[in-house]
Amino acid sequence: MIYKFLFLLSVLIAFSANLIAQNDKIAPKYSNEFLSIGVGAEAFGKGNAVVAQTNGVYSGYWNPAGLTQVNKWLEVGAMHSEYFGGIAKYDYFGFAHAVDKKSTIGASLIRFAVDDIPNTTQLIDQQGNIDYDRITTFTAADYAVLLSYARKLKIKGLSVGGNFKIIHRKVGDFATSWGFGLDFGSQYITKHFKFGVMMRDATSTFNAWVFSLDSQTKEVFNQTGNVLPTNGLELTLPKIIYAVYGKTNLGQKGLFLGGEIDLDMTTDGRRNVLLQSNLVSIDPHMGLEIGFKDYVSIRVGFSNFQYVKEFDDSQKLNFQPNVGLGLNLKNVYIDYAFTDLGDVSVALYSHVISFRIKLDKPKY
Repeated sequence: MIYKFLFLLSVLIAFSANLIAQNDKIAPKYSNEFLSIGVGAEAFGKGNAVVAQTNGVYSGYWNPAGLTQVNKWLEVGAMHSEYFGGIAKYDYFGFAHAVDKKSTIGASLIRFAVDDIPNTTQLIDQQGNIDYDRITTFTAADYAVLLSYARKLKIKGLSVGGNFKIIHRKVGDFATSWGFGLDFGSQYITKHFKFGVMMRDATSTFNAWVFSLDSQTKEVFNQTGNVLPTNGLELTLPKIIYAVYGKTNLGQKGLFLGGEIDLDMTTDGRRNVLLQSNLVSIDPHMGLEIGFKDYVSIRVGFSNFQYVKEFDDSQKLNFQPNVGLGLNLKNVYIDYAFTDLGDVSVALYSHVISFRIKLDKPKY
């Protein structure tokens, strides 16, 4: 019953979002896209197909309903990764606390930034001379704080959760924005399968931008034919993710095989994904994992399916492969992923390491 309701709600969101998206200035594609990268090397190794199975501190990002499976007093997680040859830094830190047997709270902090960007707007002085001493640097950084709450419902195996998101984006002293939004998620666990639904930016997320350009910078923009930015709102439209996970034992020696398929349904118009339309676009991704009990696992994932036009105007279907490894040393989980931001031809591979720790309640 709950999934019929969620499906109907997602259809209504898609239609209303399509009306809003007619104004591309307020609802551009790929708004707040740093929040689409994901968190945790475990998820990266599975192609980010974890919405149905997520069950720890990283659930605060992937599906807050999964926080109800935190079985310790506190879980702490952290991740660091670098992209584009170390130019961009991407960091995450989060915690989850089991309030009681039915409810859990959590918080996540995400930062994506490029530091030491040269500012050449003042490179030429008023006499027309090039002066390299006038070059300064600035940082372009995106921050997000997710405050999560999850609770088990009376229906066995069913949990729900939500996020309140605070977003801050800053480009040197030139521009800043603040944004707020809500996410909702649910999980339903049976004996052999897990089902998940995640609604990101369920009510749409608003970013209010304020630009602060001095007179000299404005003059440079005018002389070089650049459009002066103006204060305004940027809207991030809803995304709905449907997921199913299955797991089976391989014999009686603790070996297992698990796999998940996720379908990301975006509502900001046509995207270059596997299934696309003017109303919604659907991006499938999947992950497989083989492991021994809870001690070690090997992962592989496939995501970012896109049609790429060749020089002869033919189209080729590309995808992003990912591999990963997970180790558990008692209550310390260490995960590694080797992942690419684009397709095979781009080959911008990165090494991602993350960890999470389960802690018992301190004894005084």
